[in-house]
Amino acid sequence: MLLQGKKILIMGIRNKWSIAFGIAKSAYENGAKLIFTYMGEENKSKIDELIKEFKGSKSYVLDEASEDDIVKEVFTKIKEENGKVDGIVHAIAHANTEDLHNDFIYTTKEGFSHANDVSAYSFVLVARMAKELDILNKNASLVTLTYHGSTKVLEGYNVMGVAKAALESSVRYLAENLGKIGVRVNAVSAGPIKTLSAKGIKDFSSILTVVEEKAPLHRNVTTIQVGNVSTFLLSNMSDAITGQVIYADSGYNIMGV
Repeated sequence: MLLQGKKILIMGIRNKWSIAFGIAKSAYENGAKLIFTYMGEENKSKIDELIKEFKGSKSYVLDEASEDDIVKEVFTKIKEENGKVDGIVHAIAHANTEDLHNDFIYTTKEGFSHANDVSAYSFVLVARMAKELDILNKNASLVTLTYHGSTKVLEGYNVMGVAKAALESSVRYLAENLGKIGVRVNAVSAGPIKTLSAKGIKDFSSILTVVEEKAPLHRNVTTIQVGNVSTFLLSNMSDAITGQVIYADSGYNIMGV
């Protein structure tokens, strides 16, 4: 029970196929008490039904994760109702559909800003608000989600790859900043998984096939496997690790071809 007695805030849960749900399942099975944020008040009943297996968990609407005032308001409420937390999982990202389907060179200024605001700046904001509002317990851990498209060109990933590169760089700078108060910051680079977000990537099924063929373990990863890596990073077992991008992709990232 790696997270026994710990409170973990998971931001961006959407459905049972999401990586955030896999992380929640692993964290809960390892003893964590869970708190969730999600988008859209109209989704409340769906989210409540989704997380009911995590007994004692709570959920909060957070519609704009890249807006300072909104995040501050939600974090203030979370702290008032739950006290401090031991970990935060940032599972928030978005890019406009046209910016994924067209060549990267046609990315609009608005699309570029949107992808980076939602997918990268939101994590910086989350870290800052958590520190300023004193919502983190001693030795807390922050974890965000990234992807191999941050370092390699993957057709159809486009501006999201740029945003994830910004996110990964932010992890390193945040790790240095928050290390002064004993807080760790890491990212998990998950292999491709059939999530709702993945549907926006052109020919996504072909990526799954390539990973299965080329990865050293010759298999794709599951949300639970990524969840287990995240649980490790949230736990005291990883208290010497910060500022890192940990790959959970069956080893695909090490292959040259």
